[in-house]
Amino acid sequence: MVLALLISLPQPAAAALPAGDPVTDPGALLRNALPMDQRQLRDLQHTLEGSSTDLRAKRWSRLTQRARRLQKLLNEGGAAIEADAHRLGVEVEEQLKRLGELLPRLEQAAVREDRTAFLAVRARILALIGSMEADLVQGFPFSIPRQYDPLPRLLGRARVRLHTTAGDLLTVVDGYNAPLTAGAFVDLVQRGFYDGLRFNRAEAFYILQTGDPEGEADGFVDPRTGQLRTIPLEIRIASEEQPLYDLTFEDLGLFKETPVLPFSARGAMGWAHSSTAVDDGSSQFFIFLFESELTPAGLNLIDGRFAAFGYVVEGADLLDKLTSTDRILEAIVISGAENLWAHG
Repeated sequence: MVLALLISLPQPAAAALPAGDPVTDPGALLRNALPMDQRQLRDLQHTLEGSSTDLRAKRWSRLTQRARRLQKLLNEGGAAIEADAHRLGVEVEEQLKRLGELLPRLEQAAVREDRTAFLAVRARILALIGSMEADLVQGFPFSIPRQYDPLPRLLGRARVRLHTTAGDLLTVVDGYNAPLTAGAFVDLVQRGFYDGLRFNRAEAFYILQTGDPEGEADGFVDPRTGQLRTIPLEIRIASEEQPLYDLTFEDLGLFKETPVLPFSARGAMGWAHSSTAVDDGSSQFFIFLFESELTPAGLNLIDGRFAAFGYVVEGADLLDKLTSTDRILEAIVISGAENLWAHG
């Protein structure tokens, strides 16, 4: 049975858009979702990510000023970053040195009005900041309710490559904020469950969906129990210490809340469930294709009704090429397999 997303997604009027631009970059969303609160690193991250609007408008003088502000932030905050890292037993000296070398190159690219060079240096800096932030995460941020003990969970992150008939998609799945959903996905990848499965739904500008096995089963049948394994709806918001389980935002009256893992990025990965229950998802997942401007965080009807558990970070250009005739040839865990805890 194909689990359908039977939700109409209206295109909101421009006047109804929330204040500020929603974050639409998967990398930025993943950095923001890390359970890490080192303030100086966050300031560097958000200041650089904020260059996107000026870059689109070709406001090079502002970009030059921003690059200089980043150098000032590093000069003033580098010692605090290093001190916090040392308290956690993490070495960041070499990374901070590289950061100090890259920031002047960012300014030079802005002065030359060289968009290609600016983007290339910015990407390297953000990757470096993201790496330091990930290194500063200490342990798992919350306890999962004991009622879910029989289910696998991902206690961290993993990178999964989906090798399809149209090319490769590289994904990052986030167990810090959706441990049961991400854990079920990685567990099924490790079992080879998705290998050979077709995309059973491929709707332009909406979703790609797969994970429906051949035969009568609606999802993954656990060989230990002989029963269909189902995963609860799992959505985390920043104001709560752990995810909300089996409750939609509508159930809770949180109509304008934004999940830590929102569907504001094209390529967001979501766990499918039926139109009659929120806890009957087993193996099917979808990749969100809507342009984020039409479904911004806080106004779309996917956030708060379905669980996002990761993002496509490479190969997003292939999403428009995949159709219902395509298949996942092989799904492979590239890194993070050690973060999977599978019952039994």
